[in-house]
Amino acid sequence: MTELHLWLRHEVRSTERRTPVVPSDARRLVDSGVRMTVEESPQRIFPVEEYEAAGCDVAPAGSWVSAPEDAVVLGLKELPDGPDELTHRHVFFGHAYKRQPGAADLLRRFAAGGGALYDLEYLVDDTGRRLAAFGFWAGYLGAALAVLRHRGRLVAPLTPTAKDELDATLRPAAGDPEFTALVIGALGRSGRGARAAFRAAGVEPTCWDLAETRDLDRRALLGHDVMVNAVLATSPVPPFLREQDLDDPARRLRTLCDVTCDVGSPLNVLPVYDRTTDWDEPARRLREQPPLDLIAIDNLPSLLPSESSTDFSAALLPQLLAFGVGGPWGRCLDRFRLACRELGVGTGSGEGGLSR
Repeated sequence: MTELHLWLRHEVRSTERRTPVVPSDARRLVDSGVRMTVEESPQRIFPVEEYEAAGCDVAPAGSWVSAPEDAVVLGLKELPDGPDELTHRHVFFGHAYKRQPGAADLLRRFAAGGGALYDLEYLVDDTGRRLAAFGFWAGYLGAALAVLRHRGRLVAPLTPTAKDELDATLRPAAGDPEFTALVIGALGRSGRGARAAFRAAGVEPTCWDLAETRDLDRRALLGHDVMVNAVLATSPVPPFLREQDLDDPARRLRTLCDVTCDVGSPLNVLPVYDRTTDWDEPARRLREQPPLDLIAIDNLPSLLPSESSTDFSAALLPQLLAFGVGGPWGRCLDRFRLACRELGVGTGSGEGGLSR
């Protein structure tokens, strides 16, 4: 089998400071016979010198476009708009299989170049359980920002921090009003993170999961002050919130955080907003009377880049060491092929994917 060559790319999003592989795990990969190239990146939480010391090659930011054909390009968030033809195998969160905005264009780029997408969201075991995820930290940050917003202490623009510093801001202070909180999807990774952050803030949240959302008590939902949605729907379900709910004069809900950020997808369980928020404007007012603020940031874990990267890398490492045909990576490739067929585009030489 050809030596695996991983190419860790620079993230083009200016607020993305995470990495899928931290330097200590890069060393383990190199020591196991994997060749690893790491692009320079001024914003990555770990400096490139640490990767170089771990035995990695260093390349300029964005040079993956001219990487050797057999390199597997590893990242987290969206690719830049060019090139139009993607020839490599790419591992990242593509957000391309649920008809999200831009999904069709991304898949067509892969089809045009004969490359392949191995979407990290679909890196699962044979029971469908995700093998590497940022969910806990996404939920933690989502609930933390909701608490700070509700208490009037959310400062913009947001800046990355460490967990100890964040937790210090979450502790209740004299004069803070008491409030009720609801976590939907409370038993999943993101839900567990949200529950932990609420407890760090001195709040014991109401916890709903499948049993409570099968026959949704909308009046009870609207009766909470703060809500965090941590449900990633994979099939159509009735929305948790509708426009008429936002206009209900009896609505107690004042702060809403959507960790999932499925805006634009037909599977969105919160179809009450049309765009995400960001680090510069973390909260957006959806209604004035009674007020309702939305937080919907799609890279929340990047606000705790060191902790979230270290956890994710530890989970991804054994999967990268086992990179090959079949198993979780084979399921990723199958899902990519299915998405391309649904779109009516071929997968070109990317069909060979893992065996190249």
